[in-house]
Amino acid sequence: MPGKAPSTMRAWQYSSTKGGLEKNLHLNSSVPIPRPGPEQYLVQVLATALNPIDYKPAENPLINRFFIRKPATPGLDFCGYLVKAPAGSTLKRGQLVYGVTGTNPMAGGALSEFATTQKNQIVALPDHLDPTSAATLGVASLTAFQTIVPHVKEGDRVFINGGSGGTGIFGIQIAKTLGCYVATTCSSANAELCKSLGADEVIDYRKQNVVDALKATGHSYDHVVDNVGHNMELYWRCHEYTKPSALYVFVAGELSLPRIWETIKRKFWPGFLGGGKRQATGFFAQARPKELEQVAAWMKEGKVRTVIDQKFPFDQAPKAIERLKTQRARGKIVVEISSEALKSAWSKE
Repeated sequence: MPGKAPSTMRAWQYSSTKGGLEKNLHLNSSVPIPRPGPEQYLVQVLATALNPIDYKPAENPLINRFFIRKPATPGLDFCGYLVKAPAGSTLKRGQLVYGVTGTNPMAGGALSEFATTQKNQIVALPDHLDPTSAATLGVASLTAFQTIVPHVKEGDRVFINGGSGGTGIFGIQIAKTLGCYVATTCSSANAELCKSLGADEVIDYRKQNVVDALKATGHSYDHVVDNVGHNMELYWRCHEYTKPSALYVFVAGELSLPRIWETIKRKFWPGFLGGGKRQATGFFAQARPKELEQVAAWMKEGKVRTVIDQKFPFDQAPKAIERLKTQRARGKIVVEISSEALKSAWSKE
């Protein structure tokens, strides 16, 4: 008979985020292994890649208090081994899988040795894809895919604000795979990276006025994806560098009074009175297995690759979050969690 999973695991947990999530995480070595529901999967997490959603909602007092059950474990993206699958699943025990963990996107539980996930959030790891690369795909590649693929066609011109971050690296490559012209922003230190990913135009936001630089390209852009969300001038003046049919997609954002006021103005302040003159929308990624598989297929074809800024061991997870919060990472930040040794504890015949 197959061995059973251990009864407890190590997991990073927090009950408060006062002073910052990274200052409140503690490593609990005796957390009960989660019990998957009838339609859920239990996985052993090999690695997780961090995203802003792993700390921004948790550090918002309102969301933290009412929408995150404590103690909580952050983390969504994962790659690991399947421990238990629901009846009728085509995935098998011991198989390498990847995707997104949990049922609460604000505390998915991936910063632990075992986690649960759901059938629309998990896919089998292709032979050509290594586990660390797969761990970076969840939130970032889905966000890039869903903010670009449904809205553009070959020959369109796309502006991506924030090209060197976790989502931007995938956005540039996906847009180029679809045959688009891509302009993006980053610091001068990351310009060569963005060019190597396929960007046609790279604007140093620290040295140039981005709107003026976009206008200077002589192009009218068909689509805008804002992965940063700090410079609202990019939206209020986007009619100066986009076509009338362009859509402006806000990926990044914070639940603060100034940002709420900006959203209200954007939605209700008429363009003829100085308000926005282009359609805009917020965004929240959806877990879609077929899209994860498509990105993996593009990786096999050499059209898309992951970029890893830094890898951290499991016991340094708070430092990984510190690095994420600097907003200076070149690509994805990965936390390596468990190993083959742990697999042997539950998978022996």
